[in-house]
Amino acid sequence: MEAVKTDKLFVPALPTLWPSMLTGRRAPSHFMPFGARNVRYFYFARNAIWTTVKMLGLDAGEVLMPAYHHGVEVEAVVDAGATPRFYRVGSRWDVDLEDVEKRIGPKTKALYLVHYAGFPGPVEEMRRIADKHGLPLIEDCALSLLSADGSVPLGTTGDIGIFCLYKTLPMPHGGALTVNGSRQYSLPEPPLPPTSSTFSHTVSSLLQNLELRGGAFGRSVRGMVRGLGKGAVKAAEIERVATGTQHFDRRHVDLGMSPFAHRIAQAQDLEAVVERRRRNYFFLLGRLRDVSAPLFNQLSPGVCPLFYPLVVDNKEQVLERLRARGIEAIDFWKYFHPACDASAFPEVAKLRRSIVEVPCHQDLTPEVMAEVANVVRDALVPERPERKNVG
Repeated sequence: MEAVKTDKLFVPALPTLWPSMLTGRRAPSHFMPFGARNVRYFYFARNAIWTTVKMLGLDAGEVLMPAYHHGVEVEAVVDAGATPRFYRVGSRWDVDLEDVEKRIGPKTKALYLVHYAGFPGPVEEMRRIADKHGLPLIEDCALSLLSADGSVPLGTTGDIGIFCLYKTLPMPHGGALTVNGSRQYSLPEPPLPPTSSTFSHTVSSLLQNLELRGGAFGRSVRGMVRGLGKGAVKAAEIERVATGTQHFDRRHVDLGMSPFAHRIAQAQDLEAVVERRRRNYFFLLGRLRDVSAPLFNQLSPGVCPLFYPLVVDNKEQVLERLRARGIEAIDFWKYFHPACDASAFPEVAKLRRSIVEVPCHQDLTPEVMAEVANVVRDALVPERPERKNVG
Protein backbone atom coordinates (compact mmCIF):
# COMPACT_ATOMS: atom_id res chain seq x y z
CA MET A 1 0.00 0.00 0.00
CA GLU A 2 1.07 3.57 -0.56
CA ALA A 3 0.68 6.61 1.63
CA VAL A 4 -1.89 9.24 0.82
CA LYS A 5 -0.94 12.88 0.50
CA THR A 6 -1.08 14.76 3.81
CA ASP A 7 -1.67 18.40 4.67
CA LYS A 8 1.92 18.81 5.88
CA LEU A 9 4.90 17.05 4.39
CA PHE A 10 6.28 14.21 6.45
CA VAL A 11 8.65 11.83 4.67
CA PRO A 12 10.23 9.21 6.96
CA ALA A 13 13.64 7.86 6.07
CA LEU A 14 12.41 4.26 6.07
CA PRO A 15 9.16 2.62 4.95
CA THR A 16 6.47 2.35 7.62
CA LEU A 17 4.32 -0.50 8.84
CA TRP A 18 0.72 -0.63 7.62
CA PRO A 19 -1.73 -2.39 10.01
CA SER A 20 -2.75 -4.82 7.26
CA MET A 21 0.81 -6.16 7.22
CA LEU A 22 0.38 -7.59 10.71
CA THR A 23 -1.93 -10.34 9.45
CA GLY A 24 -1.40 -10.58 5.68
CA ARG A 25 0.35 -13.53 4.05
CA ARG A 26 1.70 -14.11 0.54
CA ALA A 27 3.20 -17.01 -1.32
CA PRO A 28 6.89 -17.73 -0.58
CA SER A 29 9.14 -15.25 -2.39
CA HIS A 30 11.93 -16.00 -4.86
CA PHE A 31 13.77 -12.83 -3.78
CA MET A 32 16.97 -13.24 -1.79
CA PRO A 33 17.41 -14.10 1.00
CA PHE A 34 13.86 -15.43 1.36
CA GLY A 35 14.31 -17.91 -1.48
CA ALA A 36 17.74 -19.14 -0.38
CA ARG A 37 18.28 -22.83 0.36
CA ASN A 38 20.74 -22.23 3.20
CA VAL A 39 19.89 -19.14 5.23
CA ARG A 40 20.02 -18.00 8.84
CA TYR A 41 18.19 -14.94 10.12
CA PHE A 42 19.56 -12.54 12.72
CA TYR A 43 18.47 -9.38 14.51
CA PHE A 44 21.18 -7.39 12.68
CA ALA A 45 23.11 -7.90 9.46
CA ARG A 46 26.25 -7.15 11.50
CA ASN A 47 25.57 -10.33 13.50
CA ALA A 48 25.70 -12.24 10.22
CA ILE A 49 29.05 -10.62 9.38
CA TRP A 50 30.52 -11.59 12.75
CA THR A 51 29.23 -15.15 12.32
CA THR A 52 30.69 -15.32 8.80
CA VAL A 53 34.19 -14.45 10.05
CA LYS A 54 34.00 -17.20 12.63
CA MET A 55 32.36 -19.71 10.28
CA LEU A 56 34.95 -19.26 7.52
CA GLY A 57 37.89 -19.21 9.93
CA LEU A 58 38.93 -15.69 8.94
CA ASP A 59 39.73 -14.63 12.50
CA ALA A 60 43.43 -15.35 12.08
CA GLY A 61 43.90 -13.37 8.90
CA GLU A 62 43.00 -10.28 6.88
CA VAL A 63 39.76 -9.39 5.13
CA LEU A 64 40.11 -7.03 2.15
CA MET A 65 37.27 -4.48 2.41
CA PRO A 66 36.23 -1.28 0.57
CA ALA A 67 37.47 2.06 1.87
CA TYR A 68 33.91 3.32 1.39
CA HIS A 69 32.13 1.63 4.29
CA HIS A 70 29.68 2.40 7.07
CA GLY A 71 32.02 1.33 9.85
CA VAL A 72 29.82 -1.08 11.77
CA GLU A 73 30.63 -3.91 9.34
CA VAL A 74 34.32 -3.23 9.89
CA GLU A 75 33.75 -3.28 13.66
CA ALA A 76 32.04 -6.68 13.35
CA VAL A 77 35.00 -8.05 11.39
CA VAL A 78 37.47 -6.70 13.97
CA ASP A 79 35.45 -7.95 16.94
CA ALA A 80 35.33 -11.43 15.39
CA GLY A 81 39.14 -11.45 15.31
CA ALA A 82 40.04 -10.62 11.69
CA THR A 83 42.13 -7.67 10.50
CA PRO A 84 40.57 -5.35 7.89
CA ARG A 85 42.58 -4.05 4.96
CA PHE A 86 41.11 -1.57 2.50
CA TYR A 87 40.92 -1.09 -1.27
CA ARG A 88 40.04 1.96 -3.35
CA VAL A 89 36.52 2.97 -4.35
CA GLY A 90 36.02 5.78 -6.89
CA SER A 91 33.77 8.83 -6.97
CA ARG A 92 30.83 6.88 -8.44
CA TRP A 93 31.01 3.95 -6.06
CA ASP A 94 33.20 2.13 -8.60
CA VAL A 95 35.57 -0.48 -7.21
CA ASP A 96 39.18 -0.24 -8.38
CA LEU A 97 39.73 -3.89 -9.34
CA GLU A 98 43.45 -3.40 -10.01
CA ASP A 99 43.85 -2.01 -6.52
CA VAL A 100 41.97 -4.99 -5.09
CA GLU A 101 44.30 -7.49 -6.71
CA LYS A 102 47.38 -5.44 -5.84
CA ARG A 103 46.49 -5.47 -2.15
CA ILE A 104 46.01 -9.24 -1.87
CA GLY A 105 48.83 -10.67 0.22
CA PRO A 106 49.80 -13.85 2.07
CA LYS A 107 47.60 -12.95 5.05
CA THR A 108 44.48 -12.19 2.96
CA LYS A 109 41.76 -14.71 3.81
CA ALA A 110 38.68 -13.23 2.07
CA LEU A 111 37.42 -10.49 -0.26
CA TYR A 112 34.52 -8.30 0.85
CA LEU A 113 32.30 -6.45 -1.64
CA VAL A 114 29.61 -3.92 -0.73
CA HIS A 115 26.69 -3.25 -3.10
CA TYR A 116 25.83 0.41 -2.45
CA ALA A 117 22.18 1.49 -2.13
CA GLY A 118 20.90 -1.19 -4.49
CA PHE A 119 23.45 -0.54 -7.25
CA PRO A 120 25.46 -3.68 -8.10
CA GLY A 121 29.19 -3.68 -7.59
CA PRO A 122 31.50 -5.64 -9.95
CA VAL A 123 30.59 -8.97 -8.42
CA GLU A 124 31.55 -11.17 -11.39
CA GLU A 125 34.98 -9.56 -11.59
CA MET A 126 35.44 -9.92 -7.83
CA ARG A 127 34.40 -13.55 -8.12
CA ARG A 128 37.11 -14.16 -10.72
CA ILE A 129 39.75 -12.46 -8.57
CA ALA A 130 38.65 -14.46 -5.52
CA ASP A 131 38.78 -17.74 -7.45
CA LYS A 132 42.19 -16.88 -8.91
CA HIS A 133 43.64 -16.47 -5.43
CA GLY A 134 41.62 -19.22 -3.77
CA LEU A 135 39.69 -16.82 -1.52
CA PRO A 136 36.03 -16.74 -0.43
CA LEU A 137 33.96 -13.77 -1.58
CA ILE A 138 31.56 -12.09 0.86
CA GLU A 139 28.76 -10.07 -0.74
CA ASP A 140 27.41 -7.34 1.55
CA CYS A 141 23.85 -6.63 0.39
CA ALA A 142 22.78 -4.80 3.55
CA LEU A 143 21.87 -1.76 1.42
CA SER A 144 20.68 -3.77 -1.58
CA LEU A 145 17.85 -6.07 -0.55
CA LEU A 146 15.69 -7.12 -3.57
CA SER A 147 18.30 -5.88 -6.08
CA ALA A 148 19.75 -7.85 -8.97
CA ASP A 149 22.53 -7.40 -11.49
CA GLY A 150 20.37 -7.89 -14.55
CA SER A 151 18.80 -11.28 -13.93
CA VAL A 152 21.28 -12.36 -11.22
CA PRO A 153 20.09 -11.59 -7.67
CA LEU A 154 22.68 -9.83 -5.53
CA GLY A 155 24.01 -12.07 -2.80
CA THR A 156 24.10 -15.23 -4.94
CA THR A 157 27.48 -14.92 -6.69
CA GLY A 158 29.65 -14.74 -3.59
CA ASP A 159 30.26 -17.62 -1.21
CA ILE A 160 28.32 -15.68 1.42
CA GLY A 161 25.48 -13.17 1.10
CA ILE A 162 24.76 -10.67 3.90
CA PHE A 163 21.41 -8.86 4.02
CA CYS A 164 19.70 -6.22 6.14
CA LEU A 165 15.90 -6.43 5.95
CA TYR A 166 14.59 -3.45 7.92
CA LYS A 167 16.26 -0.81 5.75
CA THR A 168 14.06 -1.81 2.79
CA LEU A 169 11.01 -3.42 4.42
CA PRO A 170 8.95 -2.11 7.37
CA MET A 171 10.25 -4.69 9.83
CA PRO A 172 11.22 -4.12 13.49
CA HIS A 173 14.60 -5.76 12.85
CA GLY A 174 16.14 -8.39 10.63
CA GLY A 175 19.36 -9.52 8.97
CA ALA A 176 20.29 -12.65 7.07
CA LEU A 177 23.25 -14.80 6.11
CA THR A 178 23.04 -17.02 3.05
CA VAL A 179 25.57 -19.73 2.19
CA ASN A 180 25.89 -20.32 -1.55
CA GLY A 181 27.38 -23.27 -3.38
CA SER A 182 27.69 -26.87 -2.34
CA ARG A 183 29.68 -26.44 0.86
CA GLN A 184 27.54 -26.79 3.96
CA TYR A 185 28.04 -25.20 7.36
CA SER A 186 26.28 -26.17 10.54
CA LEU A 187 24.84 -22.97 11.97
CA PRO A 188 22.88 -23.04 15.22
CA GLU A 189 19.54 -21.31 15.27
CA PRO A 190 20.11 -17.97 17.07
CA PRO A 191 17.97 -17.17 20.13
CA LEU A 192 14.94 -14.92 19.79
CA PRO A 193 15.25 -11.22 20.66
CA PRO A 194 13.40 -9.60 23.57
CA THR A 195 9.68 -9.39 22.79
CA SER A 196 9.57 -5.93 24.35
CA SER A 197 12.14 -4.64 21.84
CA THR A 198 10.24 -6.09 18.88
CA PHE A 199 7.01 -4.56 20.19
CA SER A 200 8.63 -1.15 20.71
CA HIS A 201 9.99 -0.97 17.14
CA THR A 202 6.67 -2.20 15.72
CA VAL A 203 4.65 0.46 17.52
CA SER A 204 7.12 3.14 16.41
CA SER A 205 6.70 2.14 12.75
CA LEU A 206 2.90 2.02 13.05
CA LEU A 207 2.93 5.52 14.54
CA GLN A 208 5.10 6.81 11.71
CA ASN A 209 2.59 5.33 9.29
CA LEU A 210 -0.21 7.12 11.13
CA GLU A 211 1.62 10.44 10.83
CA LEU A 212 2.38 9.77 7.17
CA ARG A 213 -1.32 9.18 6.39
CA GLY A 214 -3.08 11.17 9.10
CA GLY A 215 -1.71 14.69 8.78
CA ALA A 216 -2.06 16.92 11.85
CA PHE A 217 -4.19 14.36 13.71
CA GLY A 218 -1.67 11.57 13.12
CA ARG A 219 1.17 13.86 14.13
CA SER A 220 -0.50 14.77 17.44
CA VAL A 221 -1.36 11.15 18.24
CA ARG A 222 2.16 10.00 17.46
CA GLY A 223 3.63 12.73 19.66
CA MET A 224 1.35 11.84 22.56
CA VAL A 225 1.95 8.10 22.34
CA ARG A 226 5.71 8.56 22.00
CA GLY A 227 5.79 10.70 25.11
CA LEU A 228 3.82 8.16 27.12
CA GLY A 229 5.81 5.28 25.70
CA LYS A 230 9.20 6.69 26.63
CA GLY A 231 8.05 7.14 30.20
CA ALA A 232 6.67 3.61 30.38
CA VAL A 233 9.81 2.06 28.90
CA LYS A 234 12.01 3.93 31.35
CA ALA A 235 9.82 3.05 34.33
CA ALA A 236 9.67 -0.64 33.39
CA GLU A 237 13.41 -0.76 32.59
CA ILE A 238 12.64 -2.41 29.24
CA GLU A 239 15.65 -3.22 27.07
CA ARG A 240 15.17 -1.80 23.58
CA VAL A 241 17.77 -3.12 21.17
CA ALA A 242 18.00 -0.15 18.82
CA THR A 243 18.40 -0.61 15.08
CA GLY A 244 20.31 1.77 12.84
CA THR A 245 23.03 2.30 15.42
CA GLN A 246 26.56 3.26 14.43
CA HIS A 247 28.55 0.67 16.35
CA PHE A 248 28.80 -3.08 16.82
CA ASP A 249 27.73 -4.34 20.26
CA ARG A 250 28.97 -7.79 21.28
CA ARG A 251 26.07 -8.13 23.76
CA HIS A 252 23.63 -8.51 20.85
CA VAL A 253 25.72 -10.69 18.52
CA ASP A 254 23.69 -13.85 19.16
CA LEU A 255 20.24 -12.34 18.70
CA GLY A 256 18.09 -13.86 16.00
CA MET A 257 14.99 -12.61 14.18
CA SER A 258 11.56 -12.92 15.75
CA PRO A 259 8.68 -14.92 14.20
CA PHE A 260 6.72 -11.67 14.22
CA ALA A 261 9.31 -10.04 11.95
CA HIS A 262 9.10 -13.09 9.67
CA ARG A 263 5.33 -12.61 9.49
CA ILE A 264 5.72 -8.98 8.40
CA ALA A 265 8.24 -10.01 5.73
CA GLN A 266 5.76 -12.59 4.42
CA ALA A 267 3.08 -9.91 4.08
CA GLN A 268 5.10 -7.79 1.64
CA ASP A 269 4.40 -7.50 -2.07
CA LEU A 270 8.07 -7.49 -3.00
CA GLU A 271 7.54 -7.02 -6.73
CA ALA A 272 5.50 -3.90 -5.97
CA VAL A 273 8.19 -2.66 -3.57
CA VAL A 274 10.81 -2.81 -6.32
CA GLU A 275 8.49 -1.20 -8.88
CA ARG A 276 7.58 1.75 -6.62
CA ARG A 277 11.15 2.41 -5.53
CA ARG A 278 12.29 2.47 -9.15
CA ARG A 279 9.41 4.79 -10.10
CA ASN A 280 10.22 7.21 -7.28
CA TYR A 281 13.92 7.18 -8.10
CA PHE A 282 13.23 7.96 -11.77
CA PHE A 283 10.97 10.82 -10.71
CA LEU A 284 13.68 12.43 -8.59
CA LEU A 285 16.27 11.85 -11.29
CA GLY A 286 14.14 13.73 -13.81
CA ARG A 287 13.36 16.60 -11.46
CA LEU A 288 16.78 17.11 -9.86
CA ARG A 289 19.40 16.41 -12.49
CA ASP A 290 19.54 20.08 -13.57
CA VAL A 291 20.35 21.29 -10.02
CA SER A 292 22.56 18.40 -8.88
CA ALA A 293 24.58 16.17 -11.21
CA PRO A 294 23.28 12.63 -10.57
CA LEU A 295 25.59 9.96 -9.27
CA PHE A 296 23.85 7.57 -11.68
CA ASN A 297 22.03 8.64 -14.84
CA GLN A 298 19.91 5.53 -15.04
CA LEU A 299 18.69 2.44 -13.21
CA SER A 300 19.91 -0.77 -14.76
CA PRO A 301 17.44 -3.67 -14.94
CA GLY A 302 17.04 -5.34 -11.57
CA VAL A 303 18.18 -2.42 -9.40
CA CYS A 304 16.00 -1.70 -6.37
CA PRO A 305 17.29 1.67 -5.09
CA LEU A 306 17.49 2.06 -1.34
CA PHE A 307 17.46 5.85 -1.65
CA TYR A 308 18.30 8.67 -4.05
CA PRO A 309 21.97 9.67 -3.57
CA LEU A 310 21.90 13.45 -3.77
CA VAL A 311 25.29 15.03 -4.51
CA VAL A 312 25.75 18.35 -2.71
CA ASP A 313 28.50 20.80 -1.81
CA ASN A 314 27.04 22.18 1.43
CA LYS A 315 25.90 18.97 3.06
CA GLU A 316 25.05 20.24 6.54
CA GLN A 317 22.98 23.13 5.21
CA VAL A 318 21.05 20.93 2.79
CA LEU A 319 20.31 18.37 5.51
CA GLU A 320 19.06 21.11 7.83
CA ARG A 321 16.79 22.56 5.14
CA LEU A 322 15.33 19.18 4.20
CA ARG A 323 14.65 18.15 7.79
CA ALA A 324 13.07 21.51 8.54
CA ARG A 325 10.59 20.86 5.73
CA GLY A 326 9.67 17.36 6.92
CA ILE A 327 12.03 15.13 4.94
CA GLU A 328 14.05 12.70 7.06
CA ALA A 329 17.16 12.86 4.89
CA ILE A 330 20.22 11.02 6.22
CA ASP A 331 23.87 11.99 6.33
CA PHE A 332 25.13 8.94 4.47
CA TRP A 333 28.31 7.25 5.75
CA LYS A 334 30.04 10.30 7.14
CA TYR A 335 33.01 8.66 8.87
CA PHE A 336 35.88 6.29 8.11
CA HIS A 337 36.55 3.44 10.49
CA PRO A 338 39.71 4.29 12.50
CA ALA A 339 41.58 1.35 10.92
CA CYS A 340 41.26 2.99 7.50
CA ASP A 341 43.67 5.79 6.58
CA ALA A 342 41.37 8.51 5.21
CA SER A 343 44.26 10.37 3.58
CA ALA A 344 44.94 7.37 1.34
CA PHE A 345 41.44 7.50 -0.19
CA PRO A 346 40.59 11.09 -1.23
CA GLU A 347 37.73 10.03 -3.53
CA VAL A 348 36.03 8.28 -0.63
CA ALA A 349 36.60 11.27 1.64
CA LYS A 350 34.83 13.43 -0.94
CA LEU A 351 31.92 10.99 -1.13
CA ARG A 352 31.54 11.15 2.63
CA ARG A 353 31.33 14.94 2.42
CA SER A 354 28.84 15.11 -0.42
CA ILE A 355 26.18 12.36 -0.40
CA VAL A 356 22.75 12.99 1.15
CA GLU A 357 20.26 10.12 1.37
CA VAL A 358 16.85 11.25 0.05
CA PRO A 359 13.97 8.80 0.64
CA CYS A 360 12.34 7.19 -2.40
CA HIS A 361 10.76 4.19 -0.70
CA GLN A 362 7.56 2.35 -1.45
CA ASP A 363 5.31 4.34 0.94
CA LEU A 364 5.61 7.49 -1.14
CA THR A 365 3.07 8.30 -3.86
CA PRO A 366 3.86 10.30 -7.00
CA GLU A 367 2.12 13.29 -5.37
CA VAL A 368 4.38 13.09 -2.32
CA MET A 369 7.44 12.61 -4.52
CA ALA A 370 6.52 15.80 -6.39
CA GLU A 371 6.56 17.65 -3.07
CA VAL A 372 9.86 16.00 -2.12
CA ALA A 373 11.42 17.11 -5.40
CA ASN A 374 10.27 20.70 -4.85
CA VAL A 375 11.64 20.78 -1.32
CA VAL A 376 14.98 19.35 -2.47
CA ARG A 377 15.23 21.90 -5.26
CA ASP A 378 14.55 24.69 -2.76
CA ALA A 379 17.20 23.26 -0.43
CA LEU A 380 19.76 23.21 -3.23
CA VAL A 381 18.82 26.59 -4.68
CA PRO A 382 17.42 28.67 -1.80
CA GLU A 383 15.05 31.45 -2.72
CA ARG A 384 16.85 34.67 -3.41
CA PRO A 385 15.80 37.64 -1.26
CA GLU A 386 13.35 39.96 -2.94
CA ARG A 387 14.92 42.92 -4.67
CA LYS A 388 14.38 46.16 -2.82
CA ASN A 389 12.48 48.87 -4.61
CA VAL A 390 14.75 51.67 -5.71
CA GLY A 391 13.07 55.09 -5.45
